[in-house]
Amino acid sequence: MPNPTHPALTPEDTSEMHELYRTLHAAPELSMQEHGTAALIEERLAALDIRSFRCGGTGVVGVLANGEGPVVAFRADTDALPIREDTGLPYASTATGRLEDGTEVPVMHGCGHDTHVTALLTTAKLLARSRDAWAGTVVLLFQPGEETAAGAAAMVQDGLWDKAPRPGVVLGQHVMPGLAGTIQYASGNAMTQADSWKVTLHGRQSHGSQPQDSVDPIVLGAHLITRIQTIVSRELDPRRAAVVTVGTFHAGLKENIIPDRAEFTLNIRTFDDGVRTHVLDALRRIISAEAAASAAPEPEIEELYTFPLNYNDPQETAGVMEAMREALGDERVTEVAPLMGSEDFGHLAQAIGVPSVYWFFGGHSAETLEGEKVPMNHSPYFAPVLEPTLSTAVEAAVAAILSRLERR
Repeated sequence: MPNPTHPALTPEDTSEMHELYRTLHAAPELSMQEHGTAALIEERLAALDIRSFRCGGTGVVGVLANGEGPVVAFRADTDALPIREDTGLPYASTATGRLEDGTEVPVMHGCGHDTHVTALLTTAKLLARSRDAWAGTVVLLFQPGEETAAGAAAMVQDGLWDKAPRPGVVLGQHVMPGLAGTIQYASGNAMTQADSWKVTLHGRQSHGSQPQDSVDPIVLGAHLITRIQTIVSRELDPRRAAVVTVGTFHAGLKENIIPDRAEFTLNIRTFDDGVRTHVLDALRRIISAEAAASAAPEPEIEELYTFPLNYNDPQETAGVMEAMREALGDERVTEVAPLMGSEDFGHLAQAIGVPSVYWFFGGHSAETLEGEKVPMNHSPYFAPVLEPTLSTAVEAAVAAILSRLERR
């Protein structure tokens, strides 16, 4: 049963929350370009008489102070993805944006960050009107650029923790394709650290009929990509997880021309620093050795971005989940295995050496989950049901925050 001491959503709150969600969903913006979203957040915080300031470009920080007491930070990411939405929703996005290279692309909240912003703004509303029930400070972090691992670092580099009160714990949550109304969490390792590279292979161009005059970067790339798969299968202890994925491969313009270069991108996921070092070193070794075997020049490796390990402090996690079970009921809160996905959330707490807790809330109906193809995050069909998805996210956030503040 819900905890009666927690501020609760009224029917009017719920209606306004749904309208806010539809507004955000229909107006997604790409990473580090969330100008309209940031302005909307500032407007909503001002209406609640919550002081806010910009940080990290399009990031917004709200400070809800309510007397002496602990400081708790809560993060919601704000960016969307270059995806053409195909949900068929009446509020589906038709927005477009431009990538860094100027390419125009469709934009969609395909990872559900619109639910995160909606839930945190609604949580702020409930806390702001129930100040007689708690004491302390809540730092509301509306973070840009999660999808590119740029946002958390940008906020920290922009002096986030010099401008905002330093918290004792940083909290966050994410919608996932689980059952709406439920919470899932992992204690300890929650999500992997991740590295992404672009590798450029150099060869020698020639006519397709004269391969003897070429150094073929496509053949080199084929051997490389095959060999790379042996790092996890043949070099790592099977009990230590890692994922190595080649996500793109580009080479050539015409079938009868052997090109002079090829490019591919890599994504590497690990939980352990030792495993990470081993995998990255092995990649460099294989890339260099295969180039030498092909009599090709040394390839170029560009490090695109790195996500930190998302680690849930066990003691803090236990306390937060106890409060969440009290608020939502034991049957709605479940511990799960770590996810191989990644997040830049951990950087916010690691930058000042404080613990963090991060959990997941379901966004699909039972009927959707029973279907043959369940829409996952980053799918053009990803469409969380409004309820009980949003109310659960708010209830979870309120319970977690109040569990770390003084009660009156």
